[in-house]
Amino acid sequence: MACTTMLVGVKASNDGSTIIARNEDCENGDFNPKKLVVVKPEDQPREYTGVNSHLTIKLPDDPIRYTCSPNVDGKDGVWGEAGINDANVAMSATETISSNARVLGADPLVCYDPETGTPGGIGEEDLVTIILPYIKTAREGVARMAELLETYGTYEMNGVAFADEKEVWYIESIGGHHWIARRLPDDCYCVQPNRQGIDRLDFSDAYGAQKDYMCSADLAQWMADNGLDVTYGAPKLVRSDKYAGLPVVINPRDAFSSRTWFDMVYNNPRAWYIYATLNNTTPAFRGPEPKYKVESMDIPWCIKPERLITVEDVKQMLGTTYNGTKYNCYGNLGTEESRRLYRQVGINRTCECSILNIRGYAPEGAKAVQWIAMGSGPFNTAIAIFTSVDEVPEYLNTTMRISTDDFYWTIRLISGLADPEFFANENAITAYQQATMALGYQSLHATDKALARGADVPSTLKAANQKLCDAVMSQTDDLLGTVLYTRSMEMKNRFSASDH
Repeated sequence: MACTTMLVGVKASNDGSTIIARNEDCENGDFNPKKLVVVKPEDQPREYTGVNSHLTIKLPDDPIRYTCSPNVDGKDGVWGEAGINDANVAMSATETISSNARVLGADPLVCYDPETGTPGGIGEEDLVTIILPYIKTAREGVARMAELLETYGTYEMNGVAFADEKEVWYIESIGGHHWIARRLPDDCYCVQPNRQGIDRLDFSDAYGAQKDYMCSADLAQWMADNGLDVTYGAPKLVRSDKYAGLPVVINPRDAFSSRTWFDMVYNNPRAWYIYATLNNTTPAFRGPEPKYKVESMDIPWCIKPERLITVEDVKQMLGTTYNGTKYNCYGNLGTEESRRLYRQVGINRTCECSILNIRGYAPEGAKAVQWIAMGSGPFNTAIAIFTSVDEVPEYLNTTMRISTDDFYWTIRLISGLADPEFFANENAITAYQQATMALGYQSLHATDKALARGADVPSTLKAANQKLCDAVMSQTDDLLGTVLYTRSMEMKNRFSASDH
C-alpha cells in the first residue's frame, strides 16, 4: 500500500495530545471502500487466519474493545488499518516501506508457497486485528509486534505507529524477522513516506534502558555478519565490541533502506513539502540555499516544529498536492511536466485517512478520538468520532452499493465530479472543510463539558457521534449538489440558447 504517515509528540501538539495519522492509499487501479467499525471482545476471533499468508495464529483470550477501518469487501482479508482500543492506545498499520537487496538476502521475507502450502508471515492485512486488542501502552504495541515478527516473520516491509497519551512509538520491520523501533521525541513531529525512515539507532539505549530505542536482540551481530553497516568515517566513530564492532550510534536508513531514483520522485518530495510548509522559516528547508531539497535522500525522520501542530494541520498536510509550488497537479505554476513530476501526498486512490488523537487532558471516556476521513484528501473532511462506544453511526458503515447514504461514496462522487473543474469548486470545498472540521472541534468541546458535569459517558459519546455525523452528512450532500451543478454546466453538450 502507498501511504503517508505523520506523527506528533505531546510537546509538539497544540493541546498536549499525541497524534498519529496516515493516509491509507490503494495500489494503482484500486479503490477499496472502507468503513469504521467497533469490534467488541465477544466478536474478536480467538484463532485468526490471514488470507494472503494462509497463516493461522492462536490469539489471547482477553481482548479489549477497539475500533478499526476494515475493507468493506472482506474477500482479501480484514485490513483493519487504524484504530484505538479501550486502553486509549492508538495503532496505525501500516506504512509500506522500502528495503534493499542486502537486507533481503540476509533475512529473506517469509512468503506463502502455494506449491507446498507453507504459510507466509504476518502483514498489513493482519496487524491491527492481532495486536491492538491486546496492548495497554504504546510500548506494549512495539513489544507485541516484535514478538510476532520474530515468531512468524513477515512477507512485506512495514512501519507501524503506536500512541498512548504520553508516548508515540514507530516500529519498522527489517527483512523477514528483524526490527527496529524509535520513540518520537516529545517535542518533535515526523513525516514518513513509503521508505524505511528511522535515521538514528543508539545501541547503548536499545540494549539498555530502552528509553528511546528498541531493536532485535541480535541486530548488531546480524548486521556485522552480513556486512550491513555502511557507516563511513570509522576513525571518528565510537565503535564497541559490545555491539559486534559497529558504531554505538548508527543510521538505520543508510543500512536498511532503498536509495534509488524512485525515492527521489515518489517518497522524498512528500517529506520535503510537509516539513518545508510547517517549518517555513527554517533555513534547512527554506531560503536561498536550503540543506534539504525536494529530492534529498537525507531528510530527517523527525524535526521540531516552528509552531505547535494541530489535527487540522495534519489533515491539510495529508491532503496536499504540493499547494503553492510548481509541483501542484491542480496549480498554474511551472509546467505541465513539473506538475506531474512528483507523487502527490493527497492522491485519487486514498481509501481513508485516520487521525488518531489521544487527549490525556480530556475526561475519562473521551480521551480517544478517531478523526476519520474517506476518499481523496483534497476533497474530503475528517469527522471526529469518540471511540469508547459500542457502535458508530450508520453514515460510516459503508456498503458495496454506491450510495449518498454513505460518507465514503459521497466523497468519492464529489472527488470525481470536482477534479476536472478544480478551481471552480475550490472555494466551496475549502469552506466545507473548514465548516465541518469546526463542527468536529465543537463536538469535542461540548462533550468534554458535558462529561465534566457528570453526564453518562456511553450515551453522551454515542449522541455526540451521531449528531456530528448528521451535521456533516447534510453539509456533504450540499457540497455534492454544488459540484454536480458546476460540472453539469461544463458538459460538452451544453448550449447557451434556451427555448423562447
